[in-house]
Parts: sequence; structure tokens; C-alpha cells
Amino acid sequence: MESNRRNFLKHSFASASGLAAATMFPGDLFGQGLHSTNRPEEIIIQQEKRSGPKESIRFSVIGINHSHIYGMVDSLIDGGGQLVGIYCKEPNLLADFTKRYPKVKVATSETEILEDNSIQLVASSAIPIERAPIGIRVMESGKDFMTDKPGILTLAQLKEVKKVQKKTNRIYSIVYSERLGNPASVKAGELILSGAIGKVIQTIGMGPHQMRPKSRPDWFFDPEKAGGILCDIGSHQCDQFLFYTNSREAEVSFSQIGNFGNPQYPKYCDFGDMSVRSPHATGYIRIDWFTPNGLGTWGDGRTFILGTEGYIEMRKYIDIAGRKGGNHLFLVNQKETKYYDCTQVYMPYGEQLVSDVVNRTQTAMSQDHCFLATELALNAQKIAYRLNV
Repeated sequence: MESNRRNFLKHSFASASGLAAATMFPGDLFGQGLHSTNRPEEIIIQQEKRSGPKESIRFSVIGINHSHIYGMVDSLIDGGGQLVGIYCKEPNLLADFTKRYPKVKVATSETEILEDNSIQLVASSAIPIERAPIGIRVMESGKDFMTDKPGILTLAQLKEVKKVQKKTNRIYSIVYSERLGNPASVKAGELILSGAIGKVIQTIGMGPHQMRPKSRPDWFFDPEKAGGILCDIGSHQCDQFLFYTNSREAEVSFSQIGNFGNPQYPKYCDFGDMSVRSPHATGYIRIDWFTPNGLGTWGDGRTFILGTEGYIEMRKYIDIAGRKGGNHLFLVNQKETKYYDCTQVYMPYGEQLVSDVVNRTQTAMSQDHCFLATELALNAQKIAYRLNV
């Protein structure tokens, strides 16, 4: 009987009475079809012709425990920086670094770099728990500091970093690379600033990552050394929420974490989500370590930005629908639907930071923004509900 009923319902809409009922719906609903859309205009952004950086600095590196250091160093070099020194405690990591940058001078101690008054900035991707203490020593030596995320691991560290930063007036810059190091993210900022989607009222950030546990050092699975999933990856998403919504104050609405696939590391969590809000916008963040091996890249990172006049979607690292490479951006507003290939978008962060060091400005990132993004991530990690899995 149930099968006959389903068949009757299936065919009844095509009957005369069904067609008559259909006339009550807007004509273009059925005229265009529920799933028919116009192919968006495709825009391949061309590389800009730019003159070289106007400013130059001398910088060194202390601590290279995460491979993000290579992108950090390259951005500084492209922005006008000269790499002059490296201190690293691990011989194997140092060998890889000096192979890539053979002209760099190897320091025998951290002190050797801190006491060199010709060095203006120090970059670090040390073990996360060590980053804030290194940054404090760097600022107290009269130098600016650039660190991988998470750049601060506890609220106590944040308090001390803010105190020393204010006292020394040095720059403490955390590289939230999912925005600062991604061309589609930079283009999204330009479009929002131009008013392309009106006032931004919500962001949704998804940051899935691939685990590959055999390639991870022991400290990676220890939240007391690495910070936990919301403190770590979540700081990227907090940065993007603040930036795209132009929020200068915000708080965590809720957060939760869980270990679904790695019981051999009982303190570790491989999933987390959280919600944040400012007086005029909201944000939802979901991050995890469950990117399957079949994807072909380390994570299908996506960001959705809702405005009063349209929306933007970024597929930062891959488009599983078939477009090659990453850096894909889709724009829909009241006038048009567009697709942008953002691969050739100029990445300004390194040059801006070099200029900030020289001119004592805050063009790469305001110090308040840098600290607030981290504070949100730290608070989310602290209050997170631990799921029983």
C-alpha cells in the first residue's frame, strides 16, 4: 500500500490538477528550473607589475620547529628583508634550513642574535609553548617579533606579552597564514572593502586538516605544549572573523572539543567548533583533523562571508568540483555572480610588516587585532565542553 501511495503522489503533480496547482507558484520558479543557474563570469586575475619594496630590514630566526617558518621567511625576503642569522637547537632541522638558505649565518646561541643591534626583527616557529617567552625576550632586546600561530598559548602568557609590548612599543605579529598567506583571502578583503557584498554580518570558517601522525613530533599531541585545537587552528578563524566583519571587540558564545579518532593520545582533541560574536556580527568556526587521504591536499579549507548585499565563498586549497589548484573565490551579489582565480593576487603582508618595522606603523595588522584574535581562541579553548566520545 505504501508503494502505491508513493507512486500516486509521484505522478499526481504531473496531472491536470497538479499543473493547475503549479500556477500558484511564481512563473520563473518552474520556467528556469529549480537547479538551473547561469554559469558565473570567470575572472583570472593577472599578476600586477610592481616595483620592488621601498624598505629593507635585517632579520634573523630563532626556533624552526614548524615548517611554516619557510613561508614566513620567504614573505619577509619578498617584502625587502635580509635574512642574516639563525639559531636552532635541533641539528636535523638546522640542516634543512641552511640547505634552503645557504648564505645565512648560524648563531651559536639565542643571545648572539638578541645582542646583535643590527638585527631589527626576529621570526620564530619554535615549539608553541616557547614562542611567547622568545617573543618577550626579543621585544626586551629592542627588536620586533614575528611568530607562527599559535603565537601565545595561555592567558597568562598573553597578559605578559601585552605588558612587554606596551612597555617596549615593539611589534608582536602573529602570522595567521590562512588569511595573510592566501591569495583568495586577500582578494576577499579587497572585495569587502569595495562594498561588493554590503555590510558583513556573518562568517563561517571551516579548517579541516590532514593528520599524518607519523610525521608529527611528540609535542604536537600535547596540548600543554601545542595549545589544543581551538587555540591552534582556531586562531586562524578568529582572525578572519575579526578582519572580515571589521570587529574590534568580540566574545566566545560557545565552544566544544572532542577526540574522535586518536584514542592513543587521550589529552589530544582532533575536532573542535565554536561560535563568536561582536556587537554587529556573528561567526561559526569548525576545525578538525579528518581530511581523508583521497583528497589530494592537506585540507579543503573554506570560508563563507555573508553580507547584507551578497556573499563570498572561498575554496582556498582545492575545488573538488574540478577546477585546478587552489585560490578559488566566488562572489554573488545583487548585480552578478562571478568566479575569481586568485592565484596571481599580490600578497602584501611581508612588505607591509617590513615597512611597519621601519616606519613604526601598523599596516600589516594592528596590534589590538593580533591580540584579540588570539584571546578569542584562548578563551574558546579554556571554556570548551569536552565531548564524551
